Amino acid sequence: MNQIEYIADGLHRNLEMMQMTLADFSDADMLVRPCPGANHAAWQIGHLIGAETRITVPYQSGAGAELPAGFAEKFTKDTSSNDDPKFFPNKAALVDQLAKTRAATIKWVRTLTPADLDKPGPERMIKMAPTLGHLLGLAMGHTMMHMGQIQVIRRKLAKPILF
Repeated sequence: MNQIEYIADGLHRNLEMMQMTLADFSDADMLVRPCPGANHAAWQIGHLIGAETRITVPYQSGAGAELPAGFAEKFTKDTSSNDDPKFFPNKAALVDQLAKTRAATIKWVRTLTPADLDKPGPERMIKMAPTLGHLLGLAMGHTMMHMGQIQVIRRKLAKPILF
């Protein structure tokens, strides 16, 4: 397995774990906060989708999944405190968009060469991701960080422990 295959596989497995984490959530569960001030799963998934879409744009226009009109605006720092179930897409729509977004990222990653991984990361993220390879690793880590937060919501909801 080369570096590109490893990253693509990691992104795919990462998505599968998130899908398993959310499989038994209802639409109402998606809006549960584990404690005051923490983000609910609906916002976190939308945030992950938006962030992942943005990471591909500096490298290849059109590489990321196309988001529905107005999607990104629903998942900003200012909307993270919103609990209105009518404001956010439902669980099915979020999980579907997450899968589409990740599939587009994986497709793009498979077009890269190992040398591409050494290209500079985006200027705004250069400290965290000095190269494209670091950026792709960060995308996987970002998903896992939010998955950990959603695992806490699972505990609050008394759902089975998965991992």
